Amino acid sequence: ASFRYIILKYSIIHSDKNTSARAGIIKTEHGNIQTPVFMPVGTVGAVKTFSPHELEGLGADIILGNTYHLYLRPGTDIINEAGGLHSFSNWTRPMLTDSGGFQVFSLAKLNKISDEGVEFQSHLDGSYHSITPEVSMEIQRALGSDIIMAFDHCPPGKASNKEVIEAVDRTNKWFKRCKKYLQNNPSYYGHSQTLFPIIQGGVNHKLRKISIDGLAEHADFGIAIGGLAVGEEKNAMFDTIEYCDSLLPKDRPRYLMGVGRPTDIVKSIRSGVDMFDCVMPTRNGRNGQIFTSNGTINITNEKYKNDHSLIDEDSNHAFGRMFTKSYVRHLFNVKEILGLRIASTLNISFYISLTKKIQELIQSGEFDKWSKSWLAEMESKKGM
Repeated sequence: ASFRYIILKYSIIHSDKNTSARAGIIKTEHGNIQTPVFMPVGTVGAVKTFSPHELEGLGADIILGNTYHLYLRPGTDIINEAGGLHSFSNWTRPMLTDSGGFQVFSLAKLNKISDEGVEFQSHLDGSYHSITPEVSMEIQRALGSDIIMAFDHCPPGKASNKEVIEAVDRTNKWFKRCKKYLQNNPSYYGHSQTLFPIIQGGVNHKLRKISIDGLAEHADFGIAIGGLAVGEEKNAMFDTIEYCDSLLPKDRPRYLMGVGRPTDIVKSIRSGVDMFDCVMPTRNGRNGQIFTSNGTINITNEKYKNDHSLIDEDSNHAFGRMFTKSYVRHLFNVKEILGLRIASTLNISFYISLTKKIQELIQSGEFDKWSKSWLAEMESKKGM
């Protein structure tokens, strides 16, 4: 049996006439994904503190796993024995795994990058490893994700032009090796897995075009925009997303990797992006920052000590309408884990509800008007 791409189907239900926004549906063997979609990040095989059942209740269509972290712990042998990451973690809906490229470049102690692959030391114990495009594909094959990310070279935001050129060239070469490996090695668990290339090029339009020209024709299904939100200037990031929108094929889902403020997501949807992920809802939640319909609040602030108003009476989640600011601040103060759970739950709910609302607004033709007024309102409120 050869590698099966075909089962995943993408159809655009409605395109906004004033922006590049579109509402669509991705069909996989683990269920449908309505787009635009926010994907909670389950780095080590779990979205921090959430059970799969709770995530489904919050409306998550798809979650992420991380190749680098799962390769180091528990290791692909254990996950393969369990029947793949879906089975191991008891998540029955679609799953995407990233290639490990970003983590290798940002977390690990790099020893050597060559056209062959990357040699690095684990951030956990200093042990030596090597990830090549083929190894990344083999790990993701064993994880059994529905959407596999190609192994890419992700340069930092402050990289020199020479480094970005090298990253584009290497990423394009590595993608061909990823695809070839998967064509020769069918998926382990009988369901199809599809491969997304990742375009690089920093904020340089010329390099983004070279990357897209080299990869778009080989993208059988979807395509990812990588190498943004890595320290570059915000306006340059949006300018780059808009430029990519003008070049990327319209009939394939586009995934903007790791970009995550709610205002960033809404702006990027206006520029034709369909898929998002970010650790911000859970990470910021654990640090006491809660996204509400009135902007963000830092619940540990002294001013909430005697504030007995509800956290967010307009929240789509019951927690926002049940608990007061004073109470949740107290939970953080005494390091009660329920506090982290309330904040994380409200944040994931906020992000998923936002993208679900946008799906409806695109279909009703009201997205352009709504997004302009929402962005203006949120930008006057700090933190969004």
